[in-house]
Amino acid sequence: MGKQSFDVVVIGSGPGGYVAAIRAAQLGLKTAVVERELLGGICLNWGCIPTKALLRSAEVFHTMQRAKDYGLKAEGISFDFDAVIKRSRGVAKQLNSGVTHLLKKNKVTVIMGTATIPAKGKVTVKTEAGEEELSAPNIILATGARARELPGLEADGDLVWTYRHALQPPRMPKKLLVIGSGAIGIEFASFYNALGADTTVVEVMDRILPVEDAEIAGIAKKQFEKHGLKIREKTTVKTLERAKGKVTAHMEKGGKTETEEFDTVISAVGIVGNTEGLGLEALGVKVDRTHVVTDAHCRTGVEGLWAIGDIAGAPWLAHKASHEGVMVAELIKGLHAHPVKPESIAGCTYCQPQIASVGLTEEKAKAAGYEVKVGRMPFIGNGKAIALGEPEGLVKTVFDAKTGELLGAHMVGAEVTELIQGYVIGRTLETTEAELMETVFPHPTLSEMMHEAVLDAYGKRIHF
Repeated sequence: MGKQSFDVVVIGSGPGGYVAAIRAAQLGLKTAVVERELLGGICLNWGCIPTKALLRSAEVFHTMQRAKDYGLKAEGISFDFDAVIKRSRGVAKQLNSGVTHLLKKNKVTVIMGTATIPAKGKVTVKTEAGEEELSAPNIILATGARARELPGLEADGDLVWTYRHALQPPRMPKKLLVIGSGAIGIEFASFYNALGADTTVVEVMDRILPVEDAEIAGIAKKQFEKHGLKIREKTTVKTLERAKGKVTAHMEKGGKTETEEFDTVISAVGIVGNTEGLGLEALGVKVDRTHVVTDAHCRTGVEGLWAIGDIAGAPWLAHKASHEGVMVAELIKGLHAHPVKPESIAGCTYCQPQIASVGLTEEKAKAAGYEVKVGRMPFIGNGKAIALGEPEGLVKTVFDAKTGELLGAHMVGAEVTELIQGYVIGRTLETTEAELMETVFPHPTLSEMMHEAVLDAYGKRIHF
Protein backbone atom coordinates (compact mmCIF):
# COMPACT_ATOMS: atom_id res chain seq x y z
CA MET A 1 0.00 0.00 0.00
CA GLY A 2 1.51 3.32 -1.12
CA LYS A 3 1.28 6.59 0.78
CA GLN A 4 1.58 9.89 -1.07
CA SER A 5 0.95 13.51 -0.15
CA PHE A 6 -0.27 16.28 -2.45
CA ASP A 7 -1.48 19.87 -2.27
CA VAL A 8 -4.64 18.97 -4.21
CA VAL A 9 -6.40 15.67 -4.94
CA VAL A 10 -9.16 15.77 -7.57
CA ILE A 11 -11.69 12.92 -7.63
CA GLY A 12 -13.01 12.49 -11.18
CA SER A 13 -11.39 13.49 -14.48
CA GLY A 14 -14.28 14.90 -16.53
CA PRO A 15 -14.28 18.48 -17.84
CA GLY A 16 -14.49 19.69 -14.23
CA GLY A 17 -11.84 17.46 -12.71
CA TYR A 18 -9.14 17.41 -15.37
CA VAL A 19 -9.37 21.18 -15.89
CA ALA A 20 -9.16 21.80 -12.12
CA ALA A 21 -6.09 19.54 -11.95
CA ILE A 22 -4.32 21.23 -14.85
CA ARG A 23 -4.98 24.73 -13.48
CA ALA A 24 -3.81 23.67 -10.00
CA ALA A 25 -0.61 22.21 -11.47
CA GLN A 26 -0.01 25.37 -13.54
CA LEU A 27 -0.20 27.33 -10.28
CA GLY A 28 2.59 25.21 -8.81
CA LEU A 29 0.41 22.95 -6.64
CA LYS A 30 1.33 19.26 -6.41
CA THR A 31 -1.76 17.63 -7.88
CA ALA A 32 -3.27 14.16 -8.32
CA VAL A 33 -6.36 13.00 -10.18
CA VAL A 34 -8.24 9.83 -9.27
CA GLU A 35 -10.37 8.28 -12.05
CA ARG A 36 -12.28 5.00 -11.86
CA GLU A 37 -13.09 4.63 -15.55
CA LEU A 38 -11.85 6.79 -18.45
CA LEU A 39 -9.92 10.06 -18.43
CA GLY A 40 -12.15 12.83 -19.78
CA GLY A 41 -15.19 11.48 -17.94
CA ILE A 42 -18.68 11.15 -19.39
CA CYS A 43 -18.43 14.32 -21.51
CA LEU A 44 -15.52 13.18 -23.66
CA ASN A 45 -16.22 9.46 -23.67
CA TRP A 46 -20.00 9.04 -23.41
CA GLY A 47 -21.59 12.47 -23.67
CA CYS A 48 -21.04 15.83 -25.32
CA ILE A 49 -18.31 14.82 -27.76
CA PRO A 50 -19.37 11.45 -29.22
CA THR A 51 -22.99 12.64 -29.55
CA LYS A 52 -21.81 15.64 -31.61
CA ALA A 53 -19.93 13.24 -33.90
CA LEU A 54 -23.12 11.21 -34.42
CA LEU A 55 -25.21 14.33 -34.99
CA ARG A 56 -22.71 15.60 -37.55
CA SER A 57 -23.08 12.34 -39.51
CA ALA A 58 -26.88 12.76 -39.38
CA GLU A 59 -26.60 16.39 -40.51
CA VAL A 60 -24.37 15.50 -43.49
CA PHE A 61 -26.75 12.66 -44.42
CA HIS A 62 -29.74 15.03 -44.20
CA THR A 63 -27.92 17.59 -46.42
CA MET A 64 -26.97 14.88 -48.95
CA GLN A 65 -30.65 14.00 -49.26
CA ARG A 66 -31.32 17.67 -50.06
CA ALA A 67 -28.61 17.81 -52.77
CA LYS A 68 -31.21 18.78 -55.38
CA ASP A 69 -32.02 21.98 -53.41
CA TYR A 70 -28.42 23.07 -54.02
CA GLY A 71 -28.37 22.21 -57.73
CA LEU A 72 -26.37 19.05 -57.03
CA LYS A 73 -26.91 15.42 -57.95
CA ALA A 74 -26.46 12.61 -55.45
CA GLU A 75 -28.26 9.36 -56.05
CA GLY A 76 -28.66 6.12 -54.11
CA ILE A 77 -27.67 7.80 -50.86
CA SER A 78 -27.35 5.50 -47.86
CA PHE A 79 -25.36 5.10 -44.67
CA ASP A 80 -23.22 2.48 -42.97
CA PHE A 81 -24.55 2.44 -39.39
CA ASP A 82 -21.54 0.62 -37.93
CA ALA A 83 -19.16 3.09 -39.58
CA VAL A 84 -21.12 6.05 -38.19
CA ILE A 85 -20.82 4.60 -34.65
CA LYS A 86 -17.15 3.71 -35.23
CA ARG A 87 -16.37 7.30 -36.24
CA SER A 88 -18.03 8.62 -33.08
CA ARG A 89 -16.02 6.23 -30.86
CA GLY A 90 -12.82 7.23 -32.71
CA VAL A 91 -13.48 10.90 -31.98
CA ALA A 92 -14.00 10.08 -28.27
CA LYS A 93 -10.80 8.00 -28.17
CA GLN A 94 -8.77 10.81 -29.75
CA LEU A 95 -9.93 13.26 -27.10
CA ASN A 96 -9.39 10.74 -24.28
CA SER A 97 -5.72 10.40 -25.31
CA GLY A 98 -5.56 14.20 -25.60
CA VAL A 99 -6.55 14.54 -21.92
CA THR A 100 -4.01 11.84 -20.96
CA HIS A 101 -1.31 13.88 -22.74
CA LEU A 102 -2.38 17.20 -21.13
CA LEU A 103 -2.29 15.75 -17.61
CA LYS A 104 1.15 14.24 -18.24
CA LYS A 105 2.47 17.48 -19.77
CA ASN A 106 1.33 19.39 -16.68
CA LYS A 107 2.91 16.80 -14.35
CA VAL A 108 -0.40 15.76 -12.76
CA THR A 109 -0.25 12.33 -11.08
CA VAL A 110 -3.02 10.09 -12.42
CA ILE A 111 -4.26 7.24 -10.21
CA MET A 112 -6.78 4.86 -11.77
CA GLY A 113 -9.16 3.46 -9.16
CA THR A 114 -12.15 4.11 -6.91
CA ALA A 115 -11.82 6.82 -4.25
CA THR A 116 -13.28 7.20 -0.78
CA ILE A 117 -12.63 9.98 1.73
CA PRO A 118 -12.11 8.28 5.13
CA ALA A 119 -11.33 11.56 6.90
CA LYS A 120 -10.75 15.23 6.21
CA GLY A 121 -7.67 15.65 4.00
CA LYS A 122 -7.42 11.89 3.26
CA VAL A 123 -8.30 9.89 0.13
CA THR A 124 -8.11 6.11 -0.14
CA VAL A 125 -7.98 4.69 -3.67
CA LYS A 126 -8.77 1.07 -4.49
CA THR A 127 -6.62 0.26 -7.52
CA GLU A 128 -5.98 -3.01 -9.37
CA ALA A 129 -2.71 -3.30 -7.47
CA GLY A 130 -4.21 -2.70 -4.03
CA GLU A 131 -4.83 0.43 -1.99
CA GLU A 132 -3.19 3.85 -2.20
CA GLU A 133 -3.43 6.34 0.64
CA LEU A 134 -3.31 9.98 -0.39
CA SER A 135 -3.29 13.04 1.81
CA ALA A 136 -3.99 16.63 0.74
CA PRO A 137 -5.26 19.76 2.47
CA ASN A 138 -7.58 20.29 -0.51
CA ILE A 139 -9.83 17.69 -2.10
CA ILE A 140 -12.00 18.55 -5.13
CA LEU A 141 -15.06 16.37 -5.77
CA ALA A 142 -15.72 16.19 -9.52
CA THR A 143 -17.49 12.82 -9.65
CA GLY A 144 -20.20 13.92 -12.06
CA ALA A 145 -23.58 12.30 -12.59
CA ARG A 146 -25.26 9.37 -14.31
CA ALA A 147 -28.59 8.70 -16.01
CA ARG A 148 -31.62 8.73 -13.72
CA GLU A 149 -33.48 5.41 -13.76
CA LEU A 150 -37.21 5.44 -13.09
CA PRO A 151 -38.88 2.35 -11.59
CA GLY A 152 -40.36 0.18 -14.35
CA LEU A 153 -38.36 2.03 -17.02
CA GLU A 154 -34.90 0.67 -16.13
CA ALA A 155 -32.43 0.19 -18.96
CA ASP A 156 -31.34 -3.31 -19.96
CA GLY A 157 -29.08 -2.45 -22.91
CA ASP A 158 -31.17 -4.54 -25.28
CA LEU A 159 -34.68 -3.11 -25.54
CA VAL A 160 -34.31 -0.13 -23.19
CA TRP A 161 -31.23 2.09 -23.49
CA THR A 162 -29.56 4.92 -21.59
CA TYR A 163 -27.36 7.44 -23.44
CA ARG A 164 -24.46 4.96 -23.17
CA HIS A 165 -26.28 2.19 -25.02
CA ALA A 166 -27.51 4.74 -27.58
CA LEU A 167 -23.88 5.67 -28.32
CA GLN A 168 -22.82 2.04 -28.84
CA PRO A 169 -26.11 0.55 -29.99
CA PRO A 170 -26.56 -3.17 -30.58
CA ARG A 171 -28.65 -2.33 -33.69
CA MET A 172 -30.30 0.48 -35.63
CA PRO A 173 -33.80 0.98 -34.13
CA LYS A 174 -36.77 0.69 -36.48
CA LYS A 175 -39.43 2.08 -34.15
CA LEU A 176 -38.02 4.17 -31.33
CA LEU A 177 -39.53 5.73 -28.22
CA VAL A 178 -37.53 8.48 -26.50
CA ILE A 179 -38.67 9.30 -22.95
CA GLY A 180 -37.76 12.89 -22.05
CA SER A 181 -37.32 15.93 -24.29
CA GLY A 182 -34.41 17.73 -22.64
CA ALA A 183 -31.16 18.17 -24.57
CA ILE A 184 -30.11 14.48 -24.32
CA GLY A 185 -33.48 13.08 -25.38
CA ILE A 186 -33.94 15.51 -28.27
CA GLU A 187 -30.40 14.97 -29.59
CA PHE A 188 -30.80 11.18 -29.74
CA ALA A 189 -34.31 11.51 -31.20
CA SER A 190 -32.91 13.86 -33.85
CA PHE A 191 -30.04 11.49 -34.71
CA TYR A 192 -32.03 8.26 -35.01
CA ASN A 193 -34.92 10.00 -36.76
CA ALA A 194 -32.53 11.46 -39.38
CA LEU A 195 -31.26 7.94 -40.09
CA GLY A 196 -34.79 6.70 -40.69
CA ALA A 197 -36.05 5.36 -37.35
CA ASP A 198 -39.77 5.94 -36.80
CA THR A 199 -39.30 8.08 -33.68
CA THR A 200 -41.69 9.25 -30.95
CA VAL A 201 -40.70 11.63 -28.13
CA VAL A 202 -42.72 11.65 -24.91
CA GLU A 203 -42.55 14.61 -22.50
CA VAL A 204 -44.30 14.75 -19.12
CA MET A 205 -44.35 18.58 -19.07
CA ASP A 206 -46.78 20.63 -21.17
CA ARG A 207 -44.12 21.25 -23.85
CA ILE A 208 -40.88 19.81 -25.17
CA LEU A 209 -37.55 21.44 -24.23
CA PRO A 210 -39.12 22.72 -20.99
CA VAL A 211 -36.13 24.87 -19.96
CA GLU A 212 -36.11 26.81 -23.24
CA ASP A 213 -38.10 29.88 -24.16
CA ALA A 214 -41.65 28.74 -25.09
CA GLU A 215 -41.63 30.51 -28.48
CA ILE A 216 -38.28 28.94 -29.44
CA ALA A 217 -39.43 25.48 -28.29
CA GLY A 218 -42.59 25.92 -30.40
CA ILE A 219 -40.58 26.70 -33.56
CA ALA A 220 -38.27 23.74 -32.87
CA LYS A 221 -41.28 21.45 -32.42
CA LYS A 222 -42.72 22.46 -35.82
CA GLN A 223 -39.35 21.71 -37.47
CA PHE A 224 -39.00 18.36 -35.68
CA GLU A 225 -42.48 17.36 -36.82
CA LYS A 226 -41.65 18.46 -40.37
CA HIS A 227 -38.69 16.05 -40.18
CA GLY A 228 -41.07 13.26 -39.16
CA LEU A 229 -40.61 13.20 -35.38
CA LYS A 230 -43.77 12.37 -33.45
CA ILE A 231 -44.14 14.40 -30.25
CA ARG A 232 -46.44 13.66 -27.31
CA GLU A 233 -46.56 16.29 -24.56
CA LYS A 234 -48.24 16.12 -21.11
CA THR A 235 -47.74 12.35 -21.35
CA THR A 236 -46.27 9.96 -18.80
CA VAL A 237 -44.82 6.56 -19.63
CA LYS A 238 -46.18 4.45 -16.78
CA THR A 239 -44.67 1.04 -17.54
CA LEU A 240 -42.73 -0.79 -20.23
CA GLU A 241 -43.80 -4.36 -20.96
CA ARG A 242 -40.86 -6.24 -22.42
CA ALA A 243 -41.09 -9.27 -24.70
CA LYS A 244 -38.72 -10.78 -27.27
CA GLY A 245 -37.65 -7.98 -29.62
CA LYS A 246 -40.42 -5.60 -28.58
CA VAL A 247 -41.52 -3.24 -25.81
CA THR A 248 -45.10 -2.20 -25.15
CA ALA A 249 -45.23 1.27 -23.61
CA HIS A 250 -48.21 2.16 -21.42
CA MET A 251 -48.64 5.94 -21.73
CA GLU A 252 -51.01 8.15 -19.78
CA LYS A 253 -52.34 11.55 -20.83
CA GLY A 254 -55.15 13.39 -19.06
CA GLY A 255 -56.25 10.25 -17.19
CA LYS A 256 -56.41 8.11 -20.36
CA THR A 257 -53.96 5.27 -20.95
CA GLU A 258 -52.79 4.18 -24.40
CA THR A 259 -50.39 1.45 -25.41
CA GLU A 260 -47.96 1.41 -28.32
CA GLU A 261 -45.33 -1.09 -29.42
CA PHE A 262 -41.68 -0.18 -30.09
CA ASP A 263 -38.53 -2.18 -30.74
CA THR A 264 -36.30 0.25 -28.79
CA VAL A 265 -36.73 2.76 -25.95
CA ILE A 266 -34.21 5.44 -24.93
CA SER A 267 -34.70 6.78 -21.40
CA ALA A 268 -33.48 10.38 -20.99
CA VAL A 269 -35.30 11.49 -17.85
CA GLY A 270 -32.55 13.45 -16.14
CA ILE A 271 -29.47 12.67 -14.11
CA VAL A 272 -28.45 11.89 -10.53
CA GLY A 273 -25.21 12.93 -8.87
CA ASN A 274 -22.51 10.34 -8.11
CA THR A 275 -22.40 10.98 -4.36
CA GLU A 276 -22.52 7.38 -3.05
CA GLY A 277 -19.61 5.46 -1.57
CA LEU A 278 -17.38 8.48 -1.06
CA GLY A 279 -17.97 8.75 2.68
CA LEU A 280 -19.62 12.17 2.43
CA GLU A 281 -22.24 11.57 5.15
CA ALA A 282 -19.60 10.76 7.78
CA LEU A 283 -17.70 13.93 6.86
CA GLY A 284 -20.82 16.02 7.41
CA VAL A 285 -21.26 17.07 3.76
CA LYS A 286 -24.82 18.18 2.94
CA VAL A 287 -26.37 16.26 0.04
CA ASP A 288 -29.70 17.46 -1.35
CA ARG A 289 -31.48 15.28 -3.95
CA THR A 290 -28.22 13.53 -4.95
CA HIS A 291 -26.29 16.82 -5.29
CA VAL A 292 -23.67 18.23 -2.94
CA VAL A 293 -24.71 21.57 -1.46
CA THR A 294 -22.06 24.28 -2.00
CA ASP A 295 -21.71 28.04 -1.76
CA ALA A 296 -21.08 30.24 -4.82
CA HIS A 297 -17.36 29.36 -4.64
CA CYS A 298 -17.99 25.58 -4.61
CA ARG A 299 -17.10 25.18 -0.92
CA THR A 300 -18.94 22.28 0.76
CA GLY A 301 -18.78 23.65 4.31
CA VAL A 302 -16.19 20.99 5.23
CA GLU A 303 -12.79 22.66 5.37
CA GLY A 304 -10.63 21.89 2.34
CA LEU A 305 -13.39 19.96 0.53
CA TRP A 306 -14.79 21.44 -2.67
CA ALA A 307 -17.41 20.18 -5.18
CA ILE A 308 -17.62 21.21 -8.84
CA GLY A 309 -19.62 20.33 -11.96
CA ASP A 310 -22.63 18.03 -12.15
CA ILE A 311 -22.28 16.76 -8.58
CA ALA A 312 -22.70 20.36 -7.36
CA GLY A 313 -26.04 20.82 -9.18
CA ALA A 314 -27.51 22.67 -12.15
CA PRO A 315 -26.83 23.75 -14.81
CA TRP A 316 -25.43 20.30 -15.70
CA LEU A 317 -23.07 21.52 -18.39
CA ALA A 318 -19.44 20.67 -19.14
CA HIS A 319 -18.43 24.31 -19.59
CA LYS A 320 -19.82 25.21 -16.17
CA ALA A 321 -17.76 22.38 -14.61
CA SER A 322 -14.53 23.52 -16.33
CA HIS A 323 -15.03 27.10 -15.23
CA GLU A 324 -15.66 26.02 -11.64
CA GLY A 325 -12.54 23.85 -11.78
CA VAL A 326 -10.38 26.85 -12.70
CA MET A 327 -12.08 29.01 -10.05
CA VAL A 328 -11.47 26.46 -7.27
CA ALA A 329 -7.81 25.90 -8.25
CA GLU A 330 -7.25 29.68 -8.13
CA LEU A 331 -9.02 30.01 -4.76
CA ILE A 332 -6.86 27.21 -3.32
CA LYS A 333 -3.77 29.13 -4.49
CA GLY A 334 -5.12 32.21 -2.70
CA LEU A 335 -6.03 34.16 -5.81
CA HIS A 336 -9.21 36.20 -6.22
CA ALA A 337 -11.75 34.38 -8.42
CA HIS A 338 -15.25 35.38 -9.49
CA PRO A 339 -18.03 32.86 -8.83
CA VAL A 340 -19.63 31.28 -11.88
CA LYS A 341 -23.04 32.84 -12.55
CA PRO A 342 -25.47 30.13 -13.69
CA GLU A 343 -27.64 32.71 -15.50
CA SER A 344 -24.69 33.69 -17.71
CA ILE A 345 -23.98 30.14 -18.89
CA ALA A 346 -25.27 29.26 -22.33
CA GLY A 347 -27.16 26.03 -23.01
CA CYS A 348 -26.78 24.40 -26.44
CA THR A 349 -28.74 21.56 -28.04
CA TYR A 350 -27.29 20.12 -31.25
CA CYS A 351 -30.44 18.68 -32.82
CA GLN A 352 -31.77 19.80 -36.21
CA PRO A 353 -32.50 22.72 -35.96
CA GLN A 354 -29.96 23.70 -33.30
CA ILE A 355 -31.10 25.53 -30.15
CA ALA A 356 -29.03 27.87 -27.98
CA SER A 357 -29.89 30.21 -25.14
CA VAL A 358 -28.48 32.30 -22.31
CA GLY A 359 -30.12 34.15 -19.43
CA LEU A 360 -33.82 34.56 -18.76
CA THR A 361 -36.59 33.41 -21.08
CA GLU A 362 -39.36 35.92 -21.81
CA GLU A 363 -41.67 34.07 -19.36
CA LYS A 364 -39.07 33.97 -16.58
CA ALA A 365 -38.16 37.65 -17.02
CA LYS A 366 -41.83 38.66 -16.70
CA ALA A 367 -42.31 36.33 -13.72
CA ALA A 368 -39.28 37.96 -12.05
CA GLY A 369 -41.10 41.30 -12.29
CA TYR A 370 -39.19 42.84 -15.19
CA GLU A 371 -40.88 45.07 -17.71
CA VAL A 372 -39.41 43.70 -20.93
CA LYS A 373 -38.65 44.73 -24.48
CA VAL A 374 -38.47 41.73 -26.81
CA GLY A 375 -36.80 41.68 -30.22
CA ARG A 376 -37.00 39.06 -32.95
CA MET A 377 -35.24 38.36 -36.23
CA PRO A 378 -36.35 35.39 -38.34
CA PHE A 379 -33.79 33.52 -40.45
CA ILE A 380 -35.93 34.09 -43.57
CA GLY A 381 -34.86 37.76 -43.53
CA ASN A 382 -31.14 36.99 -43.51
CA GLY A 383 -29.13 36.72 -46.75
CA LYS A 384 -26.59 34.21 -45.44
CA ALA A 385 -29.33 31.90 -44.08
CA ILE A 386 -31.07 31.88 -47.46
CA ALA A 387 -27.75 31.27 -49.30
CA LEU A 388 -27.06 28.36 -46.92
CA GLY A 389 -30.49 26.91 -47.66
CA GLU A 390 -31.39 27.27 -43.96
CA PRO A 391 -34.24 29.81 -43.89
CA GLU A 392 -36.02 28.33 -40.85
CA GLY A 393 -35.26 29.79 -37.46
CA LEU A 394 -35.42 32.76 -35.10
CA VAL A 395 -33.15 34.92 -32.98
CA LYS A 396 -34.90 36.45 -29.96
CA THR A 397 -33.64 38.98 -27.41
CA VAL A 398 -35.13 39.99 -24.06
CA PHE A 399 -34.19 43.37 -22.54
CA ASP A 400 -35.05 45.16 -19.31
CA ALA A 401 -37.21 48.04 -20.59
CA LYS A 402 -35.99 50.33 -17.79
CA THR A 403 -32.21 49.87 -18.00
CA GLY A 404 -31.58 48.31 -21.41
CA GLU A 405 -29.84 45.31 -19.76
CA LEU A 406 -29.76 42.19 -21.95
CA LEU A 407 -31.70 39.75 -19.76
CA GLY A 408 -31.66 36.80 -22.14
CA ALA A 409 -31.18 35.63 -25.72
CA HIS A 410 -32.71 32.58 -27.37
CA MET A 411 -32.16 31.09 -30.81
CA VAL A 412 -33.26 28.23 -32.98
CA GLY A 413 -31.78 27.47 -36.42
CA ALA A 414 -28.55 26.65 -38.24
CA GLU A 415 -25.28 27.16 -36.31
CA VAL A 416 -26.90 28.97 -33.37
CA THR A 417 -24.73 26.99 -30.92
CA GLU A 418 -21.75 28.93 -32.33
CA LEU A 419 -23.60 32.28 -32.45
CA ILE A 420 -24.83 32.38 -28.84
CA GLN A 421 -21.38 33.23 -27.55
CA GLY A 422 -21.78 36.81 -28.81
CA TYR A 423 -24.63 37.38 -26.38
CA VAL A 424 -22.78 35.52 -23.61
CA ILE A 425 -19.86 37.95 -23.90
CA GLY A 426 -22.38 40.81 -23.98
CA ARG A 427 -23.85 39.66 -20.66
CA THR A 428 -20.43 39.19 -19.07
CA LEU A 429 -19.51 42.75 -20.10
CA GLU A 430 -22.88 43.94 -18.73
CA THR A 431 -23.82 45.36 -22.09
CA THR A 432 -26.98 47.34 -22.79
CA GLU A 433 -28.89 47.60 -26.04
CA ALA A 434 -26.90 50.75 -27.00
CA GLU A 435 -23.51 48.97 -27.32
CA LEU A 436 -25.08 46.07 -29.19
CA MET A 437 -26.74 48.46 -31.64
CA GLU A 438 -23.46 50.31 -32.21
CA THR A 439 -21.56 47.09 -32.91
CA VAL A 440 -20.93 46.50 -36.63
CA PHE A 441 -21.64 42.89 -37.58
CA PRO A 442 -19.95 41.47 -40.72
CA HIS A 443 -22.04 40.83 -43.84
CA PRO A 444 -23.18 38.36 -45.06
CA THR A 445 -23.29 36.33 -41.83
CA LEU A 446 -25.89 34.69 -39.65
CA SER A 447 -24.59 36.91 -36.82
CA GLU A 448 -26.29 39.92 -38.42
CA MET A 449 -29.57 38.48 -37.12
CA MET A 450 -28.25 39.05 -33.61
CA HIS A 451 -27.94 42.76 -34.43
CA GLU A 452 -31.38 42.91 -36.02
CA ALA A 453 -33.01 41.15 -33.04
CA VAL A 454 -31.61 43.89 -30.77
CA LEU A 455 -32.76 46.65 -33.15
CA ASP A 456 -36.20 45.05 -33.28
CA ALA A 457 -36.60 45.22 -29.48
CA TYR A 458 -36.36 49.01 -29.86
CA GLY A 459 -38.43 49.34 -33.04
CA LYS A 460 -35.41 49.91 -35.33
CA ARG A 461 -35.17 46.64 -37.28
CA ILE A 462 -34.17 47.17 -40.91
CA HIS A 463 -34.10 43.89 -42.77
CA PHE A 464 -37.48 42.32 -42.19
